[in-house]
Amino acid sequence: MSTQQLPVVVIGAGPVGLAAATHLVERGIEPLVLEAGSRAGSAVREWSHVRLFSTWGEVVDPAAEKLLAPTGWTRPDPAAYPSGGEWAEQYLQPLADALGDKVRTGATVTGVSRAGRDRIVDADREQQPFVVHVEYADGREERVLARAVIDASGTWTTPSPAGGSGLPALGEKTAADRITYRVPDVKDPAVRARYAGRRTAVIGSGASAFTALAYLAELAESEDGTGTRAVWILRRGISGSTFGGGTADQLPARGALGLAAKAAVDNGHADAVTGFRTEAFERDGHGRLVLVGEDGRRLDPVDEVIVLTGLRPDLSFLDELRLGLDERLQAPVALAPLIDPNQHSCGTVYPHGHRELSHPEQGLYLVGMKSYGRAPTFLAMTGYEQVRSVTAAIAGDLDSADRVELTLPETGVCGGAGLFDTADTQPTDGGGCCAAPEPQLVQLLTPAAEGTAAEEAPAGGCCGS
Repeated sequence: MSTQQLPVVVIGAGPVGLAAATHLVERGIEPLVLEAGSRAGSAVREWSHVRLFSTWGEVVDPAAEKLLAPTGWTRPDPAAYPSGGEWAEQYLQPLADALGDKVRTGATVTGVSRAGRDRIVDADREQQPFVVHVEYADGREERVLARAVIDASGTWTTPSPAGGSGLPALGEKTAADRITYRVPDVKDPAVRARYAGRRTAVIGSGASAFTALAYLAELAESEDGTGTRAVWILRRGISGSTFGGGTADQLPARGALGLAAKAAVDNGHADAVTGFRTEAFERDGHGRLVLVGEDGRRLDPVDEVIVLTGLRPDLSFLDELRLGLDERLQAPVALAPLIDPNQHSCGTVYPHGHRELSHPEQGLYLVGMKSYGRAPTFLAMTGYEQVRSVTAAIAGDLDSADRVELTLPETGVCGGAGLFDTADTQPTDGGGCCAAPEPQLVQLLTPAAEGTAAEEAPAGGCCGS
């Protein structure tokens, strides 16, 4: 049987995975979307309370909009900012419904290989179909043959730990009862009670950390939040770029996130601890957590810890395939230099498509957040253009696949991400692609000014953590 008669398996029914399926349908290629969650957009639903910093006009894929049009779907106001919950309910679920039985939920991919070939075997490798092992929520197992595999499974399920070395800090696992790796929904009464009147450490320096600080500041200013206090822990120093691009950010809501974090510090709701890399979590006599730094510093006890140090890809189920990944970012080798936070953070990622996303294993593509590996600053519009190019390549339309055009909004922050405080505390000279002015406080008038997005790294944003 020719592999061309087989479906293309898409892993993940998030925004980029569903967009990939839509583009495949548009080209007459049968997709099969395998989603581990019980519904489309399951990861997005886990941060349903957080508002995106991209507008509806930027998070709806054009091909998906065409597919949805005959169903009576009404496009939301392009200028409005959706929450994660609104994005899932008003766009992702209708899109999955329109794709019908091409989307399977409760389907966890546990392995991908070549039929009859492990990663060692060369003979006739590229002529063999992919074999995808699937475990369903009801306990069934299945092997699915595919002509190509598009992995859009994201990075949501594998948050980075608190430890400054990239490994869990000593005692981090045993302190799990007081640690979360997500932005808490402080409007939920049960969650609110966990943080109200408590001292909470927020570890991280990206958009999610900004959001958490803003939420805790809002809680501190409420009637039931008296005594709420945040300790913001940064692995770097504070400089003009610490709070993002502010009013220089071409995505205003993204810039407002950093300004909200700055307001939390300036208004006395949060204290900043800089150059602190967590080595261990210890308990005091009351069960509270004491954070110990690699330099021996011991911070005052806290009641809760919110760890927002980024996300990383789960590559375990791709172990039998031949991947070409950058040794630092775990992103495709050709893409890595374009997104490396050690080099730049201006948001000026060069246009890229199937060639930058390819691997030695022909027919395999990592797209969406997963394509960025450990790098931050991913936007939905990037993923949509990625899958447009990839699906064109799978269809054999290389002219279209190579015609990649994408202009991303700049963050207003320049230079390297400053992964160490000694590198990040140097004064900026305004050089590079954009100036880095001292952020100015602005009043956040609407909820749209707060939030981040899963496709934009709910633990990311422009500033790496």
